Amino acid sequence: MKRIKQLFALIIVVMFLMAAKRNTIAKAKPVVIGYVTGYSGLINPDQINAQKLTHINYAFVNVKNNQAYLDNAKRDSTNFVRLNSLKLKNPNLQILISIGGWSWSENFSDAVLTDSLRKGFAKSSVDIIRKHQLDGVDIDWEYPGMPGEAGNVYRPEDKQNFTLMFMELRKELDILEKETGNKKLLTTATGGFASFLNNTEMGEAAKYLDYVNLMTYDYYASKQAKHHTNLFDSKAYPSDNSADKAIKAYIAAGVPASKIVMGIAFYGRNLQLVANANKGIGDTILSSANSYGKGYTFLKDSLLNKKGFVAYQDDDAKAPYLFNPQTKAFISYDDEWSVDHKCQYVLQHKLGGVMFWEYSSDKKEYLLNQITKSFK
Repeated sequence: MKRIKQLFALIIVVMFLMAAKRNTIAKAKPVVIGYVTGYSGLINPDQINAQKLTHINYAFVNVKNNQAYLDNAKRDSTNFVRLNSLKLKNPNLQILISIGGWSWSENFSDAVLTDSLRKGFAKSSVDIIRKHQLDGVDIDWEYPGMPGEAGNVYRPEDKQNFTLMFMELRKELDILEKETGNKKLLTTATGGFASFLNNTEMGEAAKYLDYVNLMTYDYYASKQAKHHTNLFDSKAYPSDNSADKAIKAYIAAGVPASKIVMGIAFYGRNLQLVANANKGIGDTILSSANSYGKGYTFLKDSLLNKKGFVAYQDDDAKAPYLFNPQTKAFISYDDEWSVDHKCQYVLQHKLGGVMFWEYSSDKKEYLLNQITKSFK
């Protein structure tokens, strides 16, 4: 009888350890966060592959009169219902509102200037997810303490107020957690460049955040043709920005690697180069205006080694580009090769995962399929 009891106890311990191991593996699996736009109109949930995502960030909620504000409440409410319906296909899918973005960040600084304003802003934000039974809040303030879109308000006080805003949001989310019994998330999208860190306290802010989504794309090129979403530095030109540089800077600033989410571009950025340009990368820019700045599905199906465009891979930067030697058009983008390198980097450095802007830019899901394959 004693042996039977010992054997039974051993079985219980083994089962417990196996369950703990499964939970650890599940927690360690990288997140895949897709931004989905509401400002484009009503969302068709049949065009979103819920099983390949862990989170959807709904872009965007406005900041108006110091409150989080649905600019088109009827449309947004319908979209929230449609996004929540995706949980029938993936019960673990989390739906967040993303507040701000490039065009709606002008009022952040005013909205979080004082204690009472921060409390009001936090409550209005959480009230939206409370009403629509969503899972969290994502803040996309572009940018605290520095210029973003022309006309945006910014001030030195943003540096600390950025942190205090998250503190108030976390308090309100904790209240909602107790009401619902479900975990509520707080995340932020941040600049994938070092100067963002000079105007924030990311190490402190990260204490309140579940994930920090680095916008490691839209790297600006003013004189020379450059990659806009490169993983590493290129040897073809002096490199100011890369995902690797940004991630290392954020970790040095005190953000845990496990909370850092690397950004992937589902679209290309285009440049027109000067008449004597002969290689594309590193050549002189004439202007940023031509008609090919579209999503990856279009680039792959219509331009990749077609219509005079030649596809290249910068092995140092782990970044592709297209160059048309006749028209001097240059396009920087992410493809399956660069996305796989980014995903392997995430796994190697034990980062939180990846996010991408934005879902409809790659309708055939070439890049999302690659993310799924790389993380398997």
